[in-house]
Amino acid sequence: MRKSNSLINNLDWPLFFGFISLIIFGLVTIYSVAFNEEHPSLFSFSEKYGKQVIWIGIALFLGVMVFLIDSDIYKKFALPIYLATLSLLVVVLFLPPINGARAWLGVGSMGIQPAEFAKIATALLLAKYVSSLNMKQLSSKNVLLALLILILPMVLILMQPDAGTFVVFTAFFFVLYREGLTFDPFLLKFVNLIPKVKFKQTWIGSHFIPILFVFIFLSVITLLFGERNIPFIPGLKLYGSMGIISSLFLIAGIGSFFVQRFGLKRARSKAQFVIILSFLVGSSISLTVEKSFGSLAPHQKDRIELFLGLKEDPNGKDYNRNRAMAAVGSGGLLGKGYKKASVSSVKTNHVPESETDFIFCPFAEEWGFVGSLFLVLLYLFIIVRILIIAERQRSQFNRIYAYSVGMFFFYHFAVNIGMNIGFAPVIGIPLPFFSYGGSSMLSFSIMIFILLKLDSQRRHVLR
Repeated sequence: MRKSNSLINNLDWPLFFGFISLIIFGLVTIYSVAFNEEHPSLFSFSEKYGKQVIWIGIALFLGVMVFLIDSDIYKKFALPIYLATLSLLVVVLFLPPINGARAWLGVGSMGIQPAEFAKIATALLLAKYVSSLNMKQLSSKNVLLALLILILPMVLILMQPDAGTFVVFTAFFFVLYREGLTFDPFLLKFVNLIPKVKFKQTWIGSHFIPILFVFIFLSVITLLFGERNIPFIPGLKLYGSMGIISSLFLIAGIGSFFVQRFGLKRARSKAQFVIILSFLVGSSISLTVEKSFGSLAPHQKDRIELFLGLKEDPNGKDYNRNRAMAAVGSGGLLGKGYKKASVSSVKTNHVPESETDFIFCPFAEEWGFVGSLFLVLLYLFIIVRILIIAERQRSQFNRIYAYSVGMFFFYHFAVNIGMNIGFAPVIGIPLPFFSYGGSSMLSFSIMIFILLKLDSQRRHVLR
């Protein structure tokens, strides 16, 4: 009894109440958008709002069970949980596709996505492995194993294919960067093989996050400009970002001349190496992005091209995004009122999937800019609260797991809202605790309750 009182007293109530608030607002919105006059009861289990009540009940039950389990269990059984999840990701690849993807395991009339639970399993195993490392004495083997833990589920998820969850998994790179796990040990083995160029540290490995943003920038530039014929050289083509990299190469070459002019010979050899490497890497990125883009499924290419403005089809392939923005805008300042959404209603079907991926649309239409701002602030409050919890952990395992949860929330929140207002391509990412669906509700609930449990026992952890 004393132990249970201690857990309750140490529970992070702000995060818990934020979590409950999102569940309530989400259920109320689903009830509004999918309301059926013939089955008005919230507990009409033939309707989507009735099914969501079931998922919420299961999620809260599992959450309480998770909270009552000793926190050491999650670290001790991280590897078996991870392997079991990988097995499920392999199993779904051999099942019949649903909506064009092999991502679901059927449970009666409903189903779950193992990829959602893979996020929890990967977070636990990464937290366990990275917390066991000495960050000051990392080896290339350490970095390779950490990447392997991350890449295995990403590859299986991409094979389904589930582009949305694949993108969410890149959140782990930010977590690893926060913990000081760079790619230096892995890269130095190759860089130091080059004569007269000896680095104690690689710029690429130590500046992973800036490099990631550069990669994204070059990828977008490549897709925007595509391939162009090189003047006076028939048959050869130049890809978008290769032109930019070539310009940077020229500027860097001029800089290298000044380095030599001022007599910094040692710096000069390294500068020239970095210049050449930058050109080669940039060109490789351009070629890889262009070729990979050409191998995407037609609907995936369409979504990216529509988002980047390379083509327009407001009443065809870009219909979902176009109508979503119209629904959000139609809410005005104060909205149309509860159950009065017209553009995003399931009955009108102007916004397909308005109870799942586009759940923000009916909420914005009903409650307007003021209500939307409140919801955005609520999500930001939860994300900031998770980061506060992460920073106060004594255990590195707890901190890594907490940061993983925080980044998942941020990715889902930012991309989903971005999809609804035209700032992000449509890649099928649900809004946590808001969108209709069992897999997302169960995985995020378990994720939060594990975090609450780890945090409640933080004072008893020495490391």
